[in-house]
Amino acid sequence: MGTSFKNFIGNGSSGIIGILNTVVVPVIFAFAFAAFIWGVVNYFFLHGGEEIKREEGRKFILWGIIGMVVLFSVWGFVNIVLSTLGIMPQA
Repeated sequence: MGTSFKNFIGNGSSGIIGILNTVVVPVIFAFAFAAFIWGVVNYFFLHGGEEIKREEGRKFILWGIIGMVVLFSVWGFVNIVLSTLGIMPQA
């Protein structure tokens, strides 16, 4: 057969890496951002006087930020490794 492992892994947006970069990673970023926004809304707008609910909002903010930082770091590291190995998907 004429398909190689490199084409299967990184063949534009139809390869595994392309699908991960265009579908999976943005969805995970959206969830982390939504957690951050939900925390901000809980902390500042919905439960301004209830300290227990504000603490819950603060936790959502913290974990949303941590999630986005970890995702950006891992995504960047993976893209560096893929470009070093020469299997980056074409845009």
